[in-house]
Order: sequence, then C-alpha cells, then structure tokens
Amino acid sequence: MHIRPMTSQDYDAVTALWQATEGVGLNESDSRENIEAYLARNPELSLVAVQDDELIAAVLCGHDGRRGFLNHLAVAAAFRGQGIARQMVAMCLKRLAAGGILKCNIYLYVDNHSGAAFWRRLGWLQRAELLVLQQSTDLSHRP
Repeated sequence: MHIRPMTSQDYDAVTALWQATEGVGLNESDSRENIEAYLARNPELSLVAVQDDELIAAVLCGHDGRRGFLNHLAVAAAFRGQGIARQMVAMCLKRLAAGGILKCNIYLYVDNHSGAAFWRRLGWLQRAELLVLQQSTDLSHRP
C-alpha cells in the first residue's frame, strides 16, 4: 500500500469511493471543478492510498490559513481495520503542522456513529459549545 497526494486524475476513483462509503455526503462542492480548485489551493495536503493500482482510501485536507480541515475520509470496506485511515490522518496533521496550522476540525453527520467512534479513538474531542451554521453564497437562495 502506498499513500500519496491526491491529484485531479484521481477524481473518478475518489468520488466512487466516497459514494460507496456510509457517512460521506456529497454535494455541489464535490464537483470535479471544485475538487480540482481545492487541491490547487491546498497542494500536497489531500491524500489517497493505492494498492496494486487500486485506490483504496482518500481524504481531503486543507486549511484557511488558521485552521485545518479534514473532509470525506473514506477507506474501502475490504481494507478497513488495517490502520490506513489512522496513518492518513497522522500524515495530514503532520503536513498541516509543517505549514503552521495549529488545530484541525472535522464535520460529521450526527447519525454517523461509527465515524464519531473512529475519531474519538484517535483522540478528537467534540466541541459542545459550538454550533455550525451555513448559508449559500448564492444570495438568490435567501429566504
């Protein structure tokens, strides 16, 4: 198994993995164009794991200059339980730290219990005092 930076050429295999993974929700932000722009803004941070030319895991990693973010961590079902996700998360955090990013955040669906258990095993803490609010930048969708 080899872990390397994600490239735009990985898009089809990565999105197929994400679509097959419970707890990963895709939307317009995950279009080819948007993922390519994300990778360009965050070079060498997002990762994929490949074994025998098969993409078996992926994670988006980036930052806003202050906080890091991990999104869409997924490992193909047949390869889970081997420490691949743990290794990829550690690599992402190391790369963020090397860029001066001191903290990293993740977002989970509240019903993603297996995902929450994974992150807690890695030492991630829930911030009960925070609430995530979101709005489209397309103001024509405003109420």
